[in-house]
Amino acid sequence: MKKTIIVALMALLPLGAFAQKFGHINSSDIIPLMTEYKTAQTELQTLQKQYEEELEYMNTEYSKKIEDYEKNRETLPDNIRSRREQEIMESQQKMQQYYQDCQDNLAQKSSELMNDINTKLLKAIQAVGEEGAYVCVFDISGGAVPFVSSTLTTDVTEAVKGKLGIK
Repeated sequence: MKKTIIVALMALLPLGAFAQKFGHINSSDIIPLMTEYKTAQTELQTLQKQYEEELEYMNTEYSKKIEDYEKNRETLPDNIRSRREQEIMESQQKMQQYYQDCQDNLAQKSSELMNDINTKLLKAIQAVGEEGAYVCVFDISGGAVPFVSSTLTTDVTEAVKGKLGIK
């Protein structure tokens, strides 16, 4: 009798392995709906506008220097002309450096903000995975997983949206 029960349990154990649940989400459908994403986009646009205004101011000053130099070039002594040419070149280099710094700062800020958003999304995915007893939840938006069967996995995108408070 005991042998029969043990054999029956041994036969049923592998079936338990096939009862595992897998889920999938599409994060590209979720992230744009998050309030943090919308706030981040607004913050980045504001920062970009500030940089553009400063660049515009620098460009106006640069144009004034060139215009003044071209107007007076013929009447300037060599040493003053040389100094003004140097100032114009330095102004141009400063603008280029400032532009590059702005691009770097925007990229860094965007990365920081997206890391926070991705961390929050990951926590929500993990919570849904644990609550639903999923073995794995795949993100089909990134292309890292070339194929996820929608018939063998459960789409948990709506559950993740619920965890994030998105309707």
